[in-house]
Amino acid sequence: MSTTVSPLDSARTELASFGDRLVGPNDGRYDEARTLFNAMIDKRPALIALCTSADDVAAAIRFAREQDLTIAVRGGGHNGGGLASVDDGVVIDLSPLKEVSVDPAARTVRVGGGCVWGEVDAATGPHNLAVPTGIISSTGVGGLTLGGGHGYLSRRHGLTVDNLLSAQMVLADGSQVTASADENPDLFWAIRGGGGNFGVATEFTFRAHPLETVVGGPTFWAVEDADELLAAYREWLPAAPRNMMGFFNFHTIPPVKEAFPEELHLRKVCGIVWCIDASDEEAEAAMAPLLSVAEPLLHGVGRMPIAALNAAFDGLYGPGDQWYWRGAFLREIPDEAIRVNREWNERTPGFKAGTHFYPVDGAVNDVAPEDTAFGYRDATWSQVFIGCDPDPGKASAVREWTIGYHQAIVPFSAGASYVNFMMDDEGQARVKATYGANYQRLSQVKAAVDPDNVFRVNQNILPATA
Repeated sequence: MSTTVSPLDSARTELASFGDRLVGPNDGRYDEARTLFNAMIDKRPALIALCTSADDVAAAIRFAREQDLTIAVRGGGHNGGGLASVDDGVVIDLSPLKEVSVDPAARTVRVGGGCVWGEVDAATGPHNLAVPTGIISSTGVGGLTLGGGHGYLSRRHGLTVDNLLSAQMVLADGSQVTASADENPDLFWAIRGGGGNFGVATEFTFRAHPLETVVGGPTFWAVEDADELLAAYREWLPAAPRNMMGFFNFHTIPPVKEAFPEELHLRKVCGIVWCIDASDEEAEAAMAPLLSVAEPLLHGVGRMPIAALNAAFDGLYGPGDQWYWRGAFLREIPDEAIRVNREWNERTPGFKAGTHFYPVDGAVNDVAPEDTAFGYRDATWSQVFIGCDPDPGKASAVREWTIGYHQAIVPFSAGASYVNFMMDDEGQARVKATYGANYQRLSQVKAAVDPDNVFRVNQNILPATA
């Protein structure tokens, strides 16, 4: 009588050096270890390998390939489509790789592949330095970076990938390489926006920028004022100096007594979340044109460290909710698009759903589209459609609203989406559209470093064929 050896049993032998850093379905830690940010995703990997070094990553890749098991790579586990895990495969979990090292004189930061951005902020803040990141500090460094990375500091300092100096990579054949402008430049080009298609990034080195504090926080207006406000904002933002940033949003005021007056709880609003690197007087002057359009319901703006602003929405948008998001690049916001946005936000499926318009102009536009895999360098905004609710019973409603809203905005879009705002069901045509003219070169780099498409649990770039 034959017996079947489970992947975990095989791994106990083949990956003996991992010890208790191997987690399988019968392990008491399994449910915690496999849980992702998005509670809509429920994947059951055959094995989770907690890696403490690049050597561990190489060993896990070798084991998975020998066992013919699909590989997923987990950094922060924040990906909306659940691409940090895989059913019946191997999760290479980088969460133990937490080291952050700051060189204040050189203004550089070395970051382990398992870090989240809040850990980077905690290390750079005491030196009055900052790396351009997103807007949620619990986001994983690896996922945000490899997709491009836009957020509060993008207008002034570019995308996260525009500040990436090098990355330590483990490739599909287990080899360990450096990707930088001087070493493996084609690979370096590809990972700056090409996602996790080309290998496992175990360490990043970033350029940091001097930054003490910013003027930041939200201003909210009644949603009935949205048409006039968004029309004013679309003119204000492109003309504003690069140290002035504010992302426009539609939201519902959450019922949080510590943060918002009770009379505003669950009221639908539109707003701007500001991030202004200037004096108080300059910030007030910059905000004045928008503040004069209509009387705000709330103006919660003050001086703060960038780390505080990056963490401001962590509580509202934490793990465990039902998530479905999509995105679109925009060059303009015409009047008809303003109306469509307001109407869709008047019928959100829950109080956590909404939309953000993130500015991706300024320094982002200075880089040529062909200089990095992130190619949408002529966009002005990257819009995200946020379907979110804590109630599992609303999962279908969240998904349907997000897809419908996205489809309604597509006619006004630049034709594609930020890869980090894509879900796992959008198809290969959307992946190609996202990379546009860069897709062919990305496919060639993929063929050079991962011809067997080992790293395919992602927004997949197919290897070129001869």
